[in-house]
Amino acid sequence: MAKKHDQREVDRIIAEKKERLKELACINRTTQILKEGKSLDETLRKIAQILPDAWQYPERTVARILFDDQEYRSQDFTKTSWCQQQDFQTFGGKNGLIEIYYLQKFRDYDEGPFLKEERDLISNLSSIISNFIDSLEAREVLQQSFDQEMIKPEISEFKKPTISSRQLLQKFLNKQNANRDIFHDLMPYKVKEILLVATLYDAYSIEKEGHFSEHILGEYHQLNLTSMPRVTGVSSYEEALDQLQSKHFDLVILMIGSDPSTPLKIGSKVKNKFPYIPIYVLLNNDREITSFRKNKAIIDIVDRVFVWNGDSKIFFAMVKQLEDQVNAENDTKIGLVKVILIVEDSEKYYSRYLPLLYSNVMEQTKRIIEDVSTDDLFKVLRLRARPKILLATTFEQAIDIFEKYKEHLLCLITDVKFPKAGKMDEEAGFQLVKQVREQLKGLPTVIQSSDVQNSHKAFELKSVFINKNSETLMQDIESFIKHHLGFGNFVYKDSSGKTIAVAKTLREFENHIDTIPADSMIYHGKRNHFSLWLMARGEIKIAKMIHPVNVTDFEDPQEFRQYLKYVIRKYRNETNIGQVIPFEEAAILDETNIVSLGTGALGGKGRGLAFINTLIYNLNFTEIIPAIHIRTPITLVIGTDEFDLFMESNHLNDFVHTCEDYHEVRKVFLESQLSYTLEKKLRALLKQMKKPIAIRSSSLLEDSTTQPFSGVFATYLLPNNHPDFNIRLRQASDAIKLVYASIYSTNARSYFEAINFRLDDEKMAVVIQEVVGNPYNGCFYPHISGTAQSYNYYPVAHMEPEDGYAVSAVGLGQYVVEGERAWRFSPKYPNVQNNSSKDQLKGSQVSFYAINMEPKDLNLLEHGQDAGLIRLEISEAEKHGTLKHCASVYDQDNDRIVAGLDIPGPRIVNFANILQYEYIPLAKSLDLILNVVKEAMGAPVEIEYAVDLEKDKEGRTSFVLLQIKPLIGALEDFIIDPLELDMDRALLYAERSMGNGRVDEIRDIIYVKPEKFDKTRTKEIIPEIEAINAEMVEKQRKYVLIGPGRWGTRDRFIGIPVAWPQISNAKVIVEMSLPEFPLDASLGSHFFHNVTSMNVGYLSIQHDSNTDFIDWEKLNLQKVISDREYIRHVEFEDALTIIMDGKKRTSLITWNNAVPVVKPA
Repeated sequence: MAKKHDQREVDRIIAEKKERLKELACINRTTQILKEGKSLDETLRKIAQILPDAWQYPERTVARILFDDQEYRSQDFTKTSWCQQQDFQTFGGKNGLIEIYYLQKFRDYDEGPFLKEERDLISNLSSIISNFIDSLEAREVLQQSFDQEMIKPEISEFKKPTISSRQLLQKFLNKQNANRDIFHDLMPYKVKEILLVATLYDAYSIEKEGHFSEHILGEYHQLNLTSMPRVTGVSSYEEALDQLQSKHFDLVILMIGSDPSTPLKIGSKVKNKFPYIPIYVLLNNDREITSFRKNKAIIDIVDRVFVWNGDSKIFFAMVKQLEDQVNAENDTKIGLVKVILIVEDSEKYYSRYLPLLYSNVMEQTKRIIEDVSTDDLFKVLRLRARPKILLATTFEQAIDIFEKYKEHLLCLITDVKFPKAGKMDEEAGFQLVKQVREQLKGLPTVIQSSDVQNSHKAFELKSVFINKNSETLMQDIESFIKHHLGFGNFVYKDSSGKTIAVAKTLREFENHIDTIPADSMIYHGKRNHFSLWLMARGEIKIAKMIHPVNVTDFEDPQEFRQYLKYVIRKYRNETNIGQVIPFEEAAILDETNIVSLGTGALGGKGRGLAFINTLIYNLNFTEIIPAIHIRTPITLVIGTDEFDLFMESNHLNDFVHTCEDYHEVRKVFLESQLSYTLEKKLRALLKQMKKPIAIRSSSLLEDSTTQPFSGVFATYLLPNNHPDFNIRLRQASDAIKLVYASIYSTNARSYFEAINFRLDDEKMAVVIQEVVGNPYNGCFYPHISGTAQSYNYYPVAHMEPEDGYAVSAVGLGQYVVEGERAWRFSPKYPNVQNNSSKDQLKGSQVSFYAINMEPKDLNLLEHGQDAGLIRLEISEAEKHGTLKHCASVYDQDNDRIVAGLDIPGPRIVNFANILQYEYIPLAKSLDLILNVVKEAMGAPVEIEYAVDLEKDKEGRTSFVLLQIKPLIGALEDFIIDPLELDMDRALLYAERSMGNGRVDEIRDIIYVKPEKFDKTRTKEIIPEIEAINAEMVEKQRKYVLIGPGRWGTRDRFIGIPVAWPQISNAKVIVEMSLPEFPLDASLGSHFFHNVTSMNVGYLSIQHDSNTDFIDWEKLNLQKVISDREYIRHVEFEDALTIIMDGKKRTSLITWNNAVPVVKPA
């Protein structure tokens, strides 16, 4: 009994396993059918036919698929009462249904006579089918955008551009992906799994001394293809069956050598059980071909026969031939991909010919793609757009392929003698060429034959003749592909066929369109030469916009010329608008992309600039604000690899660790050499750049989102106008070297120590930008420079912090970022001012920075970053005429401010004509850009910008984005409830602060003694603070810093002009006003960025506030650690508790373990 029970259990397990294998086979077969790329009707019909095999009783099972009012049945379909159904719905709202019927009653299981596993199967099948239909519907939508009726609106848009929606980020994503989407949709069917059936000896005879897998896959590596198939080898039917039942295979290869019977027997059984899997035969020699042709049983199981000729490329050709056969219909519809039709019935010859053809087409496609600047992934994708090669072995097959793909046919390559109407025809090839030429007169054709006498007939048919037995066969094919299929240069000809110009690159192609005669435009346009050449380069979108358009669609050839230029500008990938592209000496520099002068990382600033560039040139801001041109300056980046090379080749790595004298470091760096390659590029670059240039640092962590180093490293502004070119070159080279050296400055080293960062981990990229502005009487500067932030920590009136703020000044941006007196406003409410007229006069800009354009040999070592600058009084700007729209006049008699400079009186730089009367939409531009960039980065941001009020040829002023960086805040919000506070235990309370979070470990407070403060001696305070900060850094102790006026300002009369490294260990900074020393709102950009990004609290205390206070009495009672002339350092016995409420912008410091009610938000 036990044995019978055990046997029944074994039988049950075996039966279950068979059912699961049937279900797996059904999924695999369905997937295979979907990959074939057939029509929807054909696909659903084939799936319906295979479904019964997957259920328990296949002989008594029928199936039906219902979709979109169509019905697809299996053989002998009949409805019964024993039914299993599963519905599905597509994204387009169309409903479908899969039905399985048993033709007789069977015992009940989980769902009537059906198993629960069969419910899972039918559910999975419905998902697979619905997803497939969704993809087809999506492709139809994509295809519609290129249909003939959709081309007309494209021409209309060319003639009269329209403004589209304001969904800027979605438009950006659409534009970024548009060129790639088509490539992703090409070649949906890929051979991923190959089952190789061969005896070990036969495999060895082909392998010889190499590795077999390398023969098959080597071509993939050589061509940088990514989807390499996996090969599984078997030698028996049992092994083959085991593999085929465990996973899906795309192709079976039978290798026939010394023992033809075994592989063929295996192939026959495989075909019988898995009829949907293609089977190719690879003969070890051509002696077996005749016997193969005579054996009908072999012909029935084999889809294609190939002959091993000693070239491992045959495996690659076998795989690609199958993929092309399946993908051709899809790729020609979706991507306008071309088709090469080859007609050859000899297995020996097409086995030799196809590898040569594939290798050449792939190499030529790869070569022209490498000539185009784009990323590696895109290059791989573009290889999918290569021409598809379809093989016909009879006249009838050739005609069928021709009729199906004649609109996409690139060329015909045909033998002369092959079967027609079931018989061998001696002139079938000539007849085929004639018939094809009746419909496609200009189609390139090749007649190939081993009989050279056929060359005369080929010449009469205006076809290229290639001798099959030629020793130069490869060169002959290559020559044909280059000169006839668009892979070579584009040769412009006139109406008589005479060559008038040659284009090697897409840029040259575009440039020649401007100059070629009208008859040449018509000559090439009528013959579709433009689209053919562009298609060969993978420029599918451009080709698709040109191909359906007729010259007659335009009023004259000149309008057709303009349309070609418009389409190329709009769609061509070669321009890489908004991308980082490598430097080319012959290329013309423009502002639409970032140019790379060296490999490696771009650094924080370079990364931000690349992001700005991508945003601007992929989002059409002009549609929203047409009166202003939002752009970036011409920008180049030297990647960090050049820095590594500079340090290594000049043996500087050890030197910078042993020498801490920054002057000496800079001197040694100047004596060192940049690489020859970079020097050569700089020489070519400076021949093009004639305006002043800024050479700026872009370290790995500078302006990054994790640990920003803002304003720590060097920037040099150079006039770039010395009459001696070699001096210009040396100045630029020296500036780059000194930017490298700035990593090892005293300030930078202090910064590294303050944040516990290893010096060796920092690397430097360099940004080179053309300075925005115009020349004025020996100097150069923009009308306006400034910074703006998307979050305002000091809102007034009805403003919200999220409204952001901006600071603007006349001249170069150094004036603003260093915290000097400039005009602060809200881009959302530019007219709101919280200061009186006299206060505005008192706080107005009185000087500005410009580049000194007087030719001289700058001493960058001695004068540093200021070497190329000059500081001028604001009255000089008025003389230059640049103050006209930027300033107002204070009317003393009426205590009012009058916009413009029409009346005498003190000048106030408040940009009234621009902000109040909108001479240009500066406020709107800032508001738009801040919102877009904030959304794109997912965090508050700061930008630096410049404005050129000189109008371009389209009547627009220029708003130039110079830099972008994120503002980082604490992750957790805290709430302070004033009603719950015990003010007796409060040391400090501020209702205007920035920062967020809780700090519990600080015991030290360093403060400027109010009674000793003198606003004329603020610089004398700095050494005392710096010395104490150094001690705190060494002890690794954070502290609270308190003092009058604005910390970090450049103007010593409105605050203490410290640099960030001099107070780098301060965790909380407090600014306070005094009766004779009010607070100014001109916080320096770099200083501010370091405060916010390092989560340092910044508190503001107004001495006359009803709520703000500092308890000086308690502060003065603490233990004195150091008491200097201006600064006192005290230490509390217990740690202070510091709470910063980022939302309400209030902050509190308590002592003696007094902790108020604080609720995490």
